[in-house]
Amino acid sequence: MNLSNLTPAAGSVQTRKRIGRGTGSGLGGTSTRGHKGAKSRSGYSKKIGFEGGQMPLQRRLPKFGFKSLDKIEYKPINLETLETLAQSAKLTKIGMAELRAHGFISKTNKVKILGKGVLTVKLDVEANAFSKTAEAAITAVGGTIVKL
Repeated sequence: MNLSNLTPAAGSVQTRKRIGRGTGSGLGGTSTRGHKGAKSRSGYSKKIGFEGGQMPLQRRLPKFGFKSLDKIEYKPINLETLETLAQSAKLTKIGMAELRAHGFISKTNKVKILGKGVLTVKLDVEANAFSKTAEAAITAVGGTIVKL
């Protein structure tokens, strides 16, 4: 094998259709567009969702639902997560910076600490919100809570 006898794999290279190059080519005349109508003209593009005049789906279905502009989305973090983080990283204070550094939250997340799991380590926890069970569990082991 050398550079002079290299060829592409069989079936990997196809010649493009040369449409509109006379009737002898088999692709002349209407140039594969059929006869007349908007679709045969240049510049045609149908509207998104157009169903040929039939009432389109997005207009047949009713609107419903409501998105509150005042709703605050919290990223939930459980006590068991705080426990494993405190033990693995040897932390006594867990705040937004520590959670961000260990990949639990992104820059824009607000955090709510939830009460799933058992906390055995005394921690100073800093977050945007706490559930009642999480607050009770943190204070029960002698930790402190800081709401941002």
